Amino acid sequence: MKSLSVFQSDELFRVNKIFCIGKNYTEHVKEMHSDIPDVPVVFMKPATAVIFSGEMIVIPSISTEAHHEVELVVAIGKEGKNISETEAEEYIFGYAVGLDMTLRDVQSEAKKKGLPWTLAKGFDTSAPVSSIVPKQYFFQHPIEFFCAVNGIEKQRGKSSDMIFSPCALISYLSKFFTLEVGDLIFTGTPSGVNAVRDGDVIKAELVGFTALEHRITFQ
Repeated sequence: MKSLSVFQSDELFRVNKIFCIGKNYTEHVKEMHSDIPDVPVVFMKPATAVIFSGEMIVIPSISTEAHHEVELVVAIGKEGKNISETEAEEYIFGYAVGLDMTLRDVQSEAKKKGLPWTLAKGFDTSAPVSSIVPKQYFFQHPIEFFCAVNGIEKQRGKSSDMIFSPCALISYLSKFFTLEVGDLIFTGTPSGVNAVRDGDVIKAELVGFTALEHRITFQ
């Protein structure tokens, strides 16, 4: 089981389930020529998709078009089921920045055939995650994050721009899954997703706190 470091601590956060949310920013929905959802769009990644800053993002040979999607990640610190939105804050341990690396060509083909996105979203190295910053560090909202490729900013988002807030997502997910300590929720990506090329260096940052940096390689 993989463990993430905790910001300014010797503590480790052991990764459990990884939930991911699609279509959670209006401008991103528009750029993907899609419709704003009535309920969260949910998929999952295996824990083996997680990598740490400095490790290589390896794009499998089944794809020639991979995209970066920077996301605010919520780390769950308390077990719960059927959690109300008003109580959801109690279940948050902290926040991180992550990348939902996506094989866009593989995903597009799966969508055409009505098939799952698992290969496009869950391959090894598809979920880079920074250290976890405990929630008590966040005295002000919104939480801001961004990513840059080769030093050029590509995406920037704020938690206040989400269609479904972190607390709304926790409440919704807990209707179907028991949330456990170590679960991560990738809360969706803002607009600006772009293709990456072999050799690109991508950096993502939770503004004011923690960051990650990776080089891209295509198999």
